[in-house]
Amino acid sequence: MALVLHAGSTNKNAYKTLIAAEYTGVKVALAPNFEMGVSNKTPEFLKMNPIGKVPVLETPDGPIFESNAIARYVTRLKADNPLYGSSSIDYAHIEQWIDFGSLEIDANIVNWFRPRMGKTVYLPPAEEAAIAALKRALGALNTHLASCTYLVGDSVTLADIIMTCNLFMGFTKLMTKSFTSEFPHVERYFWTMVNQPNFKKVLGEVKQTDSVPAVQSAKKPAQAKESAKPKAKEEPKKEAKKEQAKPKAEAEEEEAPKPKPKNPLDLLPPSKMILDDWKRLYSNTKTNFREVAIKGFWDMYDPEGYSLWFCDYKYNDENTVSFVTLNKVGGFLQRMDLARKYAFGKMLIIGADPPYKVKGLWLFRGPEIPEFVMNECYDMELFEWTKVDISDENQKERVSQMIEDQEPFEGEPLLDAKCFK
Repeated sequence: MALVLHAGSTNKNAYKTLIAAEYTGVKVALAPNFEMGVSNKTPEFLKMNPIGKVPVLETPDGPIFESNAIARYVTRLKADNPLYGSSSIDYAHIEQWIDFGSLEIDANIVNWFRPRMGKTVYLPPAEEAAIAALKRALGALNTHLASCTYLVGDSVTLADIIMTCNLFMGFTKLMTKSFTSEFPHVERYFWTMVNQPNFKKVLGEVKQTDSVPAVQSAKKPAQAKESAKPKAKEEPKKEAKKEQAKPKAEAEEEEAPKPKPKNPLDLLPPSKMILDDWKRLYSNTKTNFREVAIKGFWDMYDPEGYSLWFCDYKYNDENTVSFVTLNKVGGFLQRMDLARKYAFGKMLIIGADPPYKVKGLWLFRGPEIPEFVMNECYDMELFEWTKVDISDENQKERVSQMIEDQEPFEGEPLLDAKCFK
């Protein structure tokens, strides 16, 4: 019995097995006339994989599902296959990069792609989280590839096959040139792999996407249509509904909504500093900013009711593209909207050339950074936070300089400055 792979001809997870088969010298045939959503719902298919996912490999010894497991099986059909390296440490590193490619690269690409295709509900904060996690993973991969052509050793291994297939959907559907240019070694690696003869037999000519697809609405489940019934027969039901309405109203009256719990910051002792007054002064001061706005800030500032914090981005070496860095900061400020009632912030993007530095100053209600901000805004962990000591005149002057966007700042020009108010 030949090995039959049940999947569509453009399934990137099926590519893993087909490319591994080319290197191994094993014949794997795609199931003829496979139609996603139809073929994988048949009783015959569900016997092979009860949850109906693809791909599935049909073998003389029984079916195998999960794409990485299938690729591993095909690779092991050849004794001492170089796709698995030449030593125990090679094998371990190959497995390491297979897991990394699946958990850190593929998972985040899928979490970015599916909502845009209407497969799940699109939530901008969730997309930002997926992109941030993907960038971090690509950064780690880029660092590894800076000193090597392949993931493990000096030739193609199964790790390269699976990693390239995981990157394939990103390069062809989501990651434009401006996105991937942050990761030049990943770019070089991907184009090297897809142009290898055995890859090209399966993938054909690969073209990088020019744009990110527009968001499509998630499909809502169709509501069951009520069968048409004569009006005369509907009357008793209407009466029944009226009968049921009364106890429901009574129940609602009994279960009055509980008052929304107050934010802990609203329970702090009153402060002499009125945050909205400071925000107005900042916005309305157009001239003599140091003499009017900065002096006004220090006159208003209440160290008992508020605290000042410097923040420094931990991964400035990643900030190699100006507009991507600006978008990163803009996304952070959007997600800080939950703290608008209790905070004021300045974010500076610093430098004439990449990598750009991102530094910030934040004023928060209370003596510490609010717990709900730390818990709910995932960007917070991307920064080092240092509480300002206003008894230190140098720190106090630095606060003033950041508020007024002084340039040069600490000897470097500003690329941009953003305000949260």
